[in-house]
Amino acid sequence: MRLLTPAYLLRLWLRGRAEPLYRRFLRQRLGIYPAHEHPRPGWVWVHAVSLGETRAAAALIDALRRAQPGLRLLLSHSTATGREAGVELLRNGDAQVWLPFDTPGSVRRFLHHWQPGVGVLMETEIWPCLQAEAARRGLPMVLANARLSARSQRRGERLRALLHPAAQRLSLALAQTEADAERLRASGVPRVQVAGNLKFDMTVDAVLLARGQAWHETLGRPVILAAVTREGEEALLLKAWQSQGAALKAAGRPLLLIVPRHPQRFDEVAQAISNAGLRLARRSQWADVPDPEALAADAWLGDSMREMALYYGLADVALLGGSFAPLGGQNLIEAAACGCPLLMGPHTFNFAQAAELAEAAGAARRQPDLAQALSAALHLCQQPDDAAAMRQRALAFAQGHRGAATRMAADILSLEPAPRA
Repeated sequence: MRLLTPAYLLRLWLRGRAEPLYRRFLRQRLGIYPAHEHPRPGWVWVHAVSLGETRAAAALIDALRRAQPGLRLLLSHSTATGREAGVELLRNGDAQVWLPFDTPGSVRRFLHHWQPGVGVLMETEIWPCLQAEAARRGLPMVLANARLSARSQRRGERLRALLHPAAQRLSLALAQTEADAERLRASGVPRVQVAGNLKFDMTVDAVLLARGQAWHETLGRPVILAAVTREGEEALLLKAWQSQGAALKAAGRPLLLIVPRHPQRFDEVAQAISNAGLRLARRSQWADVPDPEALAADAWLGDSMREMALYYGLADVALLGGSFAPLGGQNLIEAAACGCPLLMGPHTFNFAQAAELAEAAGAARRQPDLAQALSAALHLCQQPDDAAAMRQRALAFAQGHRGAATRMAADILSLEPAPRA
């Protein structure tokens, strides 16, 4: 890791050409902070690597603040999208930093400077040097909203000599499901509890949701959303869309709305949509109200961040990105919380139990591939009663699984720092 540090710093600098935030506060990656900063010990430290983990952490942070008024939050990230979203979670007296590289010196400087009282790692983040130094300092470390797919477990076995000791040093893992708990125990975590999934506790932005619904009324035609797509899925979808001429006409000439997972791919996907012969409008081209040219377009590109509630409110039905290629799928819970009917592909191992529960509740339906999912979406656009029933089942499904944040907050705050080794 020490040898790779210069190369990784260069990678961050190059990535900063598209996302400038990667070039800011680079010294924090090495655990170096201004000499005049001498924070008091006792922070509740939460590490949320990227956007999805940061959004899930919001519910947990709210629950921690309710349980411990006056809590001082230290929030760390590894990606620009995570850090941008994390700003909204901060209050006066809180701090936000990059997670340091996992080298002994960087980690040691980070922990010595901030002196947190407890560390909370979101979902899958386990780092060998970090865990070793935390154990040496007696710092309790919790893996919250923990998940471990069978595929990730098999891959982790290749690095067993590194990852098992790190897992064994966790004070507690709060697993999403019993299956996750079993795999975490098998991977060496000594204490695991099933606490549920924090994503059910995420608060939907009511303003964005209402705006999306208003745009739908203005459009006056169905909207099919490809939600949080990954590389390769857009090409398959556009090919299927081009082959559905008669079905598109019968469904009322629906609008195709594509929201890619990664912002650095926005221009690439825009070009693919144009190359497919569709009239394109980009969300970034207007503010609160789509212009007449956008309303007449064949397809919209959702090239904005943190507006998924708007897109789900706008859509009649959504196709779940990442599930039509062997990528494990994206978070389907937000779609349910917004009352959006969902069609998902065969690959949902990242959210296996949530996908199974959503399907069993009638909030989502599974399709074997994107072409058949598009056909099912077009059919659903012509069946308003069926779509309305799915919306109600989705809302009920999302509401019925809330409560994980409160349980996790109580378990985290019950941990006391251990004596130093």
